[in-house]
Amino acid sequence: MSRIGKNPVAIPKGANARIQNGTIAFKGPKGEMTVSIPPDISAKIEGDNLVVVRADDSDAVKARHGLAQRIFRNALHGVSQGFVRELEIVGIGYRAAPQAEKIILSIGYTKPVEIPIPKGIKVKVEANTRIFLEGVDKHELGQLAANIRGVRPPEVYQGKGIRYMGERVRKKAGKTAGAGAGAGGAAGGGAK
Repeated sequence: MSRIGKNPVAIPKGANARIQNGTIAFKGPKGEMTVSIPPDISAKIEGDNLVVVRADDSDAVKARHGLAQRIFRNALHGVSQGFVRELEIVGIGYRAAPQAEKIILSIGYTKPVEIPIPKGIKVKVEANTRIFLEGVDKHELGQLAANIRGVRPPEVYQGKGIRYMGERVRKKAGKTAGAGAGAGGAAGGGAK
């Protein structure tokens, strides 16, 4: 069996899972989520565990077995505890402001950039430069964080841009004033 897929998924207290018509409905204190069961994979609830079983031992089904177990585990974690993603904005005059269903980023372009916020994700901005994303769906949350970071990724010379909290940006050394001794000589004159 798959080393990941064979592990049962513990259903935490306060959360529950209900299997119906090829989907699993997860419900917990943080919200609700429905996940479809992949083909050739089945799931059953045994006590306080969700057990994922595959139909055969082909490579494609083995891969889906482990994937399905992780998706179900993330869904249970999301509805019981939730997921948080943090980003920070580095740069003079760069800032973010949440509005009703979008986040507005002023990050050095001529016009502010508006990014829509999917339903179920809460956005909080502290000090105009720290963005906190919270939601139950790990995939959707990570995609929104990647979309925000992708508007202006950190550049390598000064480190300005949007980065994940704790992300280290390796800076490159820029061009220095006295680096090219040959450049001054070439501009100064030609052959005599």
